Amino acid sequence: MEARPRGILFLCVANSARSQVAEGIARSLAPAGVTVWSAGSHPTRVRPEAIEVLREIGIDISAHRSKPVSEIPPDEVDTVITLCGEEECPVFLGKAQRLHWGLPDPAAVTGDGAARLDAFRRTRDDLRRRLAEFFAGQPRG
Repeated sequence: MEARPRGILFLCVANSARSQVAEGIARSLAPAGVTVWSAGSHPTRVRPEAIEVLREIGIDISAHRSKPVSEIPPDEVDTVITLCGEEECPVFLGKAQRLHWGLPDPAAVTGDGAARLDAFRRTRDDLRRRLAEFFAGQPRG
């Protein structure tokens, strides 16, 4: 069995949607002692839809902000999960296990508010399933 991660970084381009949702869910599921970050190569702002769909499941990311990769302490990251779908993912130069979970960008969905929220909910549910599997069997204490 591999050692459990101590520092997990979720990467995307804008750090506004997928990586923010992943960070929020991972913080709620991660065993004690695991630090979770998210960042982007071109950070913008946290999308209100990301805040809303996590609020629906009891996770509050309203105080989160989009961050550049340069703000993340590379020596503390041992697992990097990139979430980019069609676009080019940012690069993390630290030593870390790398996983790629290519997901469509819910922020790219056009249409009314309901259509956008549905896209964010699909992303949330996919990430919640993947992260539950990722953390399965790891001690919580």
